[in-house]
Amino acid sequence: MQTGVWSVKRIVIAALAAIALLTGALNVRSVIGGTDGHEWSTDPTSLSATDQLAGIVGRVPTELDELIVSLQDKLRAKPDQSETASLLGLAYLQKVRETGDPSYYPKAETLLTQALNDNRDNLDALIGLGTLALARHDFADALDWGQKAAKLNPYHSAAYGVIGDAQIELGRYDEAIVTFQQMIDLRPDLTSFTRVSYARELYGDVPGAIDAMERAAQAGAGRAEHVAWTRVQLGHLLFNSGDLAGAESHYQSSLQTLDNYVYGLAGLARVKAANGDYPAAIALYQQTIQTMPLAEFVIALGDVYTVAGQPNEAAKQYALVDAMQALYRENGVDTDVEMALFEVDHGRNLDNAVKQAEAGYKRHPSIRAADVLAWTLFKMGNVSEAAHYSTESLRLGAKDALLLFHAGMIQSALGNRDAAIGYLQAALTINPHFSLLYANQAQAELTHLQATQ
Repeated sequence: MQTGVWSVKRIVIAALAAIALLTGALNVRSVIGGTDGHEWSTDPTSLSATDQLAGIVGRVPTELDELIVSLQDKLRAKPDQSETASLLGLAYLQKVRETGDPSYYPKAETLLTQALNDNRDNLDALIGLGTLALARHDFADALDWGQKAAKLNPYHSAAYGVIGDAQIELGRYDEAIVTFQQMIDLRPDLTSFTRVSYARELYGDVPGAIDAMERAAQAGAGRAEHVAWTRVQLGHLLFNSGDLAGAESHYQSSLQTLDNYVYGLAGLARVKAANGDYPAAIALYQQTIQTMPLAEFVIALGDVYTVAGQPNEAAKQYALVDAMQALYRENGVDTDVEMALFEVDHGRNLDNAVKQAEAGYKRHPSIRAADVLAWTLFKMGNVSEAAHYSTESLRLGAKDALLLFHAGMIQSALGNRDAAIGYLQAALTINPHFSLLYANQAQAELTHLQATQ
């Protein structure tokens, strides 16, 4: 399940050069107004601000671009068409999914709101607004929109997808399980199976998560993109379980299904980096970013440069991501939790990182947010409070090596040697390649603790 580009992703810090990029060096597409008087109007073939930041020089028009232009023309001719407005809003959301350009979010919001104002029973507009809220990490709003959609049509499974995704991120896991069960009972398809898979993963049932994702792949067999996406998710499940060869096989399968599939390329880059083949990882991440300049890919490239002993190149990537974060914030995307995690992972601005982690946790108290808050508190030396949130992050039994590593380091700082050894051993047993930045530290800390028993 994906609720947006920032779920459990690490965001990167800043450099003054990145801010300069945002103050005149770029011909940044307007976030608000179109060139023809319509706030929602834009040229879908033009380069976005993120494209320009990443150095992309041009894009080939796609079928989606043609659809967007057609819907724009239709809406200009008849501005009061609720269905056309909602379809264009949904097309803009798909455009973000294909390009990573957040400037479509305000335009999609304008269109979907217009569609709903013209027709209060426009189900697509309700679900679209819920999906938009999820993408922006406004999970309370997403829940509200999803519930309105389900009330309007209790037999439309997509509404329960929005509701369940929001409940997951709000830490309401028992409710989310019930919601996903309703969803799959109504329509056992790719979208419902993927959510079942994610829920099982959160509860530590990795074999069950793999089984559900395989079912999702079968259900999506009619569309190459759906199959490729599920293969990548299977790759992630295996990678997170320490099976690099199995993960690589699924990533390769996604690329055989859909040539140059961006998430498959990023998956292969991750495997190459874990295996120590940094030049191959760098090349793959560079190719990925030139296709879709998402911050998560730029962060990953920066981290590969870091472990490869190229700090200047890493700094360039981190500056680029900081500029990208400004664009996300301008377009209504909440990245507090992810920014907090990056700040502490790179030893910068810890006071602000704690504030961001606390604010993010307050808005959406998921186990991920609890873990980030625990880690930031630990880095600030507030170990006892960190332990409280670390325990909360593990309450579902997720077999997540990063969460367990954080717990191990916190318990070690508290002097709880046996607990620390248990957590660190569990992390490294699940996935000895869980982090480019921390895997070696986890092993070193474990060795030290075992030697002093």
